Amino acid sequence: MKSNVKLRELREKTESDLRLREKELAEQLFALRLQKTTGQLEKPSKIGEAKRELARVLTVLREKRQTG
Repeated sequence: MKSNVKLRELREKTESDLRLREKELAEQLFALRLQKTTGQLEKPSKIGEAKRELARVLTVLREKRQTG
C-alpha cells in the first residue's frame, strides 16, 4: 500500500522534478555502494530501497514520455 501512495505522488510531479529526483537517487546509490565497499554502510537495506525508488522514478518518467 505504501508504494501505491508513493507512485501516486510521483505521477503528480512534473518531468523536470522527476529528472532531478532521478539524479539525486543515482548519486545516493553511488554513495551507498561506496560506503558498502569501504565497510561503512550501517544498513545494507538502504541500497535496495534506493534502487527500488530509482526504478519507480524511471517507470513514471517512461509513462509520461509515452502518454505525451
